[in-house]
Amino acid sequence: MSAQTPAAGIPEGRAPAPAPAPVTAPPVVPHVPAQAPAPAPAVVPHVPAQAPAPPRERSRTARSATSGASGRPGGVPRLRALDGLRLLAALMVALYHYGGRGGEVTAAWGSSPAQQFPTASGLFAYGCLGVQIFFVISGFVICMSGWGRSLRSFTASRVARLYPAYWVAILLVTAVFALPWVAYKALSPSEVLTNLTMLQQPLGAKRVLGVCWTLWAEMRFYALFALLVILPGATRHRVVVFCAGWTLAAAVARATHVPALDIILMPQHAPFFIGGIGFYLLHRFGGRDPVAWAIVAVSWLIGQHEAVAALWHPPSPGAFSQRSSLGIIAVVTLGYLLVGAVALGKLRWANWRWLTVAGALTYPFYLVHEHLGWVVIRGLHTGLRLPAYATLPLTCAAMLLLAWVLHRWVERPLTPVLKRAVDPAPRRR
Repeated sequence: MSAQTPAAGIPEGRAPAPAPAPVTAPPVVPHVPAQAPAPAPAVVPHVPAQAPAPPRERSRTARSATSGASGRPGGVPRLRALDGLRLLAALMVALYHYGGRGGEVTAAWGSSPAQQFPTASGLFAYGCLGVQIFFVISGFVICMSGWGRSLRSFTASRVARLYPAYWVAILLVTAVFALPWVAYKALSPSEVLTNLTMLQQPLGAKRVLGVCWTLWAEMRFYALFALLVILPGATRHRVVVFCAGWTLAAAVARATHVPALDIILMPQHAPFFIGGIGFYLLHRFGGRDPVAWAIVAVSWLIGQHEAVAALWHPPSPGAFSQRSSLGIIAVVTLGYLLVGAVALGKLRWANWRWLTVAGALTYPFYLVHEHLGWVVIRGLHTGLRLPAYATLPLTCAAMLLLAWVLHRWVERPLTPVLKRAVDPAPRRR
């Protein structure tokens, strides 16, 4: 307002000076404001626009001006290619669980998946790397959706996004496994109740869902990002420092072998989350940002090392599958290239509306596909005698249909309710 006061007060401020000549036109002007063409109202509407915006408003304005199609929080279109990539990663994990590993799925097929898919099972074994691609996408999405948000708003969005479908998936798998004709063992009531917190892994309880270990990793990433970036306010400098600091701290955790540091800093997963954040910086600030490229490059170098260390082993006759180190590096690299193509706008042409639906189905599909997929495989292959190559796509289709039911009748009605419960009166931003 201080910038506006001189402009609005000039006529009245100059009135006393020409008092000796009251008949002239200039002195008359200040005394007839009602008959003038209303200069004051014309100035007043411009005051808010010229007044300095509060910090949160400036953050949102900068985001809208620089990010383009950066995400829904600012009201811009979603990155539909990223939705499609999420579903692709989920299908990779499903193929791994159905045909690329041993364990309890062997009972569903009646024999080893390697016998059911003698050629494809070796390729399906690489599907577990869909998790690493998920983590890269998560780094991108969390940085995008958290930019300019308050800690409470961010927490509400994450809680509302994760828990409704998760709770129903826990109860659904428990109920199905409790059926007398289903061969899989259900957990005790105490363990099931503990699983509802999503903290069963650190608490030492058995898991209802095999895939929930990835949710525990996601929750730790959310906590780190919320405390170190969102709480003080997301800026490019702060995000860069966060990525550099986490990279170094994760390397220290690897070297010291301190369990507490491993739990907090997640050296085996950190490079993938950090790589996704680096890609978002490229998306938001332009592809010529050398610092963002350095974050992506270092995260890829460390990430491929972590992936090979976790998934490669020497040839062994007792092993279900043999992944080559070059194959692991190739899949990780492909995931980085695809997320990078989205970040740089190279896949903007993939703007089909069905990809939005695909992205919405990814999370519930990921939750239910493994254990309930075993039941479907057993019914179709062992019960109805369908061949394996027919059972596999039918099982994926059945799980996608169930995911749509969970999205339509669980996530869509419950997500806004839970979000309002956590953040009942969000501030205008």
